[in-house]
Amino acid sequence: RPSKTITQVPSEKILRAGKILRNTILSRAPHMIRDRKYHLKTYRQCCVGTELVDWMMQQSTCVHSRSQAVGMWQVLLEEGVLNHVDQEHHFQDKYLFYRFLDDEREDAPLPTEEEKKECDEELQDTMLLLSQIGPDAHMRMILRKPGKRKSGWVILYKKWKDKIHLKAIISLYFKVKRELAGVLIFESHPKAGTVLFNQGEEGTSWYIILKGSVNVVIYGKGVVCTLHEGDDFGKLALVNDAPRAASIVLREDNCHFLRVDKEDFNRILRDVEANTVRLKEHDQDVLVLEKIPAGNRVSNQGNSQPQHKYIVMSGTPEKILEHFLETMRLEATLNEATDSVLNDFIMMHCVFMPNSQLCPALMAQYPFPSQGTEQEKMDYSLNNKRRVIRLVLQWAALYGDLLQEDEAAMAFLEEFYVSVSDDTRMIAALKEQLPELEKIVKQVAEEPKAPQKKHKVLLQLFNTSDDRAQKRQPIRGSDEVVLAFHVVIHFRQEKELLYNNILRHVQCKPKYTFFKTDISGDFFATAWASPSMVLVHLHHKKYLLVQNI
Repeated sequence: RPSKTITQVPSEKILRAGKILRNTILSRAPHMIRDRKYHLKTYRQCCVGTELVDWMMQQSTCVHSRSQAVGMWQVLLEEGVLNHVDQEHHFQDKYLFYRFLDDEREDAPLPTEEEKKECDEELQDTMLLLSQIGPDAHMRMILRKPGKRKSGWVILYKKWKDKIHLKAIISLYFKVKRELAGVLIFESHPKAGTVLFNQGEEGTSWYIILKGSVNVVIYGKGVVCTLHEGDDFGKLALVNDAPRAASIVLREDNCHFLRVDKEDFNRILRDVEANTVRLKEHDQDVLVLEKIPAGNRVSNQGNSQPQHKYIVMSGTPEKILEHFLETMRLEATLNEATDSVLNDFIMMHCVFMPNSQLCPALMAQYPFPSQGTEQEKMDYSLNNKRRVIRLVLQWAALYGDLLQEDEAAMAFLEEFYVSVSDDTRMIAALKEQLPELEKIVKQVAEEPKAPQKKHKVLLQLFNTSDDRAQKRQPIRGSDEVVLAFHVVIHFRQEKELLYNNILRHVQCKPKYTFFKTDISGDFFATAWASPSMVLVHLHHKKYLLVQNI
């Protein structure tokens, strides 16, 4: 089969889409398909890439950019319904010649009046179909380019929609993903039953499934499991420098993969894998940690600080909370700035663990069961209770009277205070934290509530006037807040996404301490509100935090 196509036979819906586009062009702009001469050579019945992009953008409101139109034409090109005259496998918005499959024949028929009418009626549905599958085709086009010509990882993110979650790479550092983007190789196989590699062979590549599924086969056991879109395989042999532990066989036709060869894997990912700790439950990752240099120096007292620390890459909310509690520094003061991990968790927990989920989880962690001798159980229980109390103290101090609007949070604070009070009768070590907890609970409960009428709070940068400072009031769920988004984006495409619609998102209505607003495309902003500031973060809908604003 021609190297440019990824399927042996075009699908019926893409064949039909190509016919509709060709017939519509012949009906509305017949001059676009004609014989053309270039460098003393004649090319029969061809279109020009730039003209095809121009024409597509004029036909439908669902086509918003030239880049999107390129992806839509790429759908036809990679299935052989549209062909480059020199058999190039990627569509370009340039003065290059392309020919429809029907025009490959010398006696290509012209559409009848009835066919023209049918194509006019189906054109918008066809454009919608191509606009939906075009981003995937555009991403495959980027992946099939030689490494030095590949675009950055952010572009691949933008082209890859919600059809697939690339679990194998979602928790990697952004700079690792960018390096990975330059070496990823797109690989496709048309037939089920194809063997990618056999058990016992030398490991040469790591694979991620983009489309389709494969069977994992072990000699003497047969098929032990099936892997689907988003799963990866082949990593173990590369990390351990060992033979393949199983054979991989395609389970269905037309499977697509991302491949990373051994040399690139060792250069980019081997150290990452060696420093990654995965906690699994029921064969699923519930917590993924990565070891990184701590960057600490020897303290003034001469005590050596840990040379490495573990950061959370991904996990379930409950396991992330449990990890933060286990690693919390009890010796740090409540307002110590260096305890940034705790601050980050408290400020951002609303993104993945709202108060309705956090409060029950904290109550469950407070009497957390442990194993060991009676003395070990008592020590662990005491330290765990102190950590939970410390987290609750900082959480309540940070959100303050804003918790008044959350009945579940207020009920939790009262219940938690009663539990700690009861424990102080048996555990004297908790008494030193009880007055502080009592003070914060009373402060939150007795704070006068805001008036019912709405009032607008205008946030101004560098506003240090004493008069205005005295008039500041806490931001509440009923307030209207005007936010000025000041964004520094290093990628032009993301900047365009933000600023195209930024003006219609400057007025937001926060609920409790957290609110979210879509900005454009795959991006949204979240904000945490305190009595004197709003902290805004820019997110990608699938790939978590992108940058702070």
